Amino acid sequence: MNIIPAIDILDGRCVRLYQGDYQRKKVFNDNPVDVAKRWVDEGATKLHLVDLDGAKVGQPVNQKTIEAIIKAVDVPIQLGGGLRNYSAVASVLALGVKQAIVGTVAVERPQLISNLCQEFPGQIIVGIDARDGKVATKGWLETSEVLATDLARQMAKLKVAAIVYTDIHRDGTLKGPNIESLRELATAIDIPTIASGGISSITDLLSLLALEPMGVEGAIVGRALYTGDISLTEANQAVGQGRWQDIPPNLGYSAFA
Repeated sequence: MNIIPAIDILDGRCVRLYQGDYQRKKVFNDNPVDVAKRWVDEGATKLHLVDLDGAKVGQPVNQKTIEAIIKAVDVPIQLGGGLRNYSAVASVLALGVKQAIVGTVAVERPQLISNLCQEFPGQIIVGIDARDGKVATKGWLETSEVLATDLARQMAKLKVAAIVYTDIHRDGTLKGPNIESLRELATAIDIPTIASGGISSITDLLSLLALEPMGVEGAIVGRALYTGDISLTEANQAVGQGRWQDIPPNLGYSAFA
């Protein structure tokens, strides 16, 4: 299972939101490029970027910062936030983003997803962000009546590369992932699932590791890395071994103290 550090960009800075609330943000670093370099130095083999400004206004905003990150590190970048039309997706892929994560348009314009998957095979991921089992859209500001599992099945038929599943009630809370919802979604589809939201410890990561045979191939970790609740180096070691008892008990450190 791949541990993927999250870098959320708002006003050009690296922040974390609490349950997707733009009014409840914490700035962890003024330079997301430095953050990206640090996570790669500590063993990240992929990075998860979110253009929070883009998600809010419906079009990419932080392209300069994203391009700087791409140039600064040599690992694949997946990017979401504001990618709601063909040109937006094509533009970020042209920047060097490896995979584009689309969310709102999966609900509103599934034909666009089909077209994108045909033109950019293997490069389109759908982010399914759920609130009480229903899909949220427009930067989590609205909640649809579409069930997360139903959307996942539809997107799998369109041949998207993977589903990033986020339980909004867990995101940024350090309360642990929603294992049951993840299991339900992963077993409903035949494409990879990437878990996101609430991961607070290496124990949480190992609980997700148990879902790997069901298709959960990655875990996006945000706040816990920034607070030091999880050390990326030791988390990679733990997941690689698959055995909590082999990992030293004193894992906490503050990466950005």
